[in-house]
Amino acid sequence: MLHSPERYCHCKIRSLIEVRKLPLLAALLYGKEDLRLETIDDPTPGNGEIVIEVGAATTCGTDLKVWRRGGHAKMLKPPTLFGHEAAGRIVAIDKSITNWKIGDRVVANNSAPCLSCFFCQRKEFSLCTDLSFNNGTFAQYLKIPSAIVQHNLLPIPDHVPDAIASMTEPLACVLHGIARSNYKPNDRIVLLGDGAIGLMFVAVMAPKTEFYVFGGNDDRLAIAKKFGAAKTFNYRQIPNVPEAVKELTDGWGADIVIEATGVPSAWETAIECARPGATVNLFGGCPRETKISVNTEQLHYNELTLKGVFHNTPEFVRSALELLASRTIPFELLVSDRQPLQNLEQVFQDMEQRKVIKVAIEP
Repeated sequence: MLHSPERYCHCKIRSLIEVRKLPLLAALLYGKEDLRLETIDDPTPGNGEIVIEVGAATTCGTDLKVWRRGGHAKMLKPPTLFGHEAAGRIVAIDKSITNWKIGDRVVANNSAPCLSCFFCQRKEFSLCTDLSFNNGTFAQYLKIPSAIVQHNLLPIPDHVPDAIASMTEPLACVLHGIARSNYKPNDRIVLLGDGAIGLMFVAVMAPKTEFYVFGGNDDRLAIAKKFGAAKTFNYRQIPNVPEAVKELTDGWGADIVIEATGVPSAWETAIECARPGATVNLFGGCPRETKISVNTEQLHYNELTLKGVFHNTPEFVRSALELLASRTIPFELLVSDRQPLQNLEQVFQDMEQRKVIKVAIEP
């Protein structure tokens, strides 16, 4: 249940923003499907920090999985502020910061690497052992930690709406996934999953490839076609997905298979869809402690590459915002609805029922 607040608070940043009659609200996750809208303490920036007024916070398939499961292996443990995609404007700033000013429109990635650990020294930033995560975008205000201010806070071009800029983080994850997929122009690619992340893969890769999408929602598959997919299939109407893939690829299987559902059985299906020498991108994060079975003969003699890909890096965060700002791809097709923060519970129910793809929460 999502509980409405009953108490009010005083605003410490009142001199910087319009005085509101309502309390400062934020969504907190307490456990499985236990999301509560509560009054929070006024956000006051600490050393090297800023506070933004959230213009739009977009929902994500990861949010839905975390809401269902009650937590995330890497990013958060309840009780915690919730949501990780947002864009807005700076309303409070620590005096030590000189390169930003109040009123700047910005998008903040939900993490930043430490730049000094074993993995960061090897530029494997998504594996950073001290990755600083920040949650709490489903709120009126969001405090940005100093590490993210330093490494992953970007200015939003004037012509880019907040709801589009808010998608920088998931698109950065997709660009990271593409870079890890051994992708070549004219590859035949199979995608399992028609969520927002999967559709972003289609949007970026389909124009230069032969892209086949297997999903369970005809409306989403129609968007995949608009993004350039060669063919789309409702998997509920396909008795054997790997056999269908072989029929599409002269009996071989796909050059690249991208799994974007986070379901262990779909990981196994993805491997079965791959041709000898293929790369299988196991992108969708599965529940903790789950396992899959792999045919060792197929893996060895077919020289398959199985890739687990997680999160993003500062390089891809910047590339993602540049791509969104170019407006060369109609990413607005992914924004199904706009809702106030007070309707967040209904939004997650709509996501659960696959009525929406991404919703822009506008506090």
